[in-house]
Amino acid sequence: MRVIFYRNKCIGCNYCVEVWPERWQMSKRDGKCVLVGGKQKGQVYRADVGEHERDQNEKAADVCPVDVIRVEG
Repeated sequence: MRVIFYRNKCIGCNYCVEVWPERWQMSKRDGKCVLVGGKQKGQVYRADVGEHERDQNEKAADVCPVDVIRVEG
């Protein structure tokens, strides 16, 4: 399973962090969220994660008001 995060469009609302703090954190540098373990390619971050994280990451995607989190696979 893969989590995809379009960080350049993040508004730093912190909802994903509240849902799944083990995978999402707030950056003190710019106030946007960080996908923990994500690999950057341009402005997109990707993380391959285990199936046991599906529910939490799908919830993080659902609560994101700007729809910048995707869960695939």
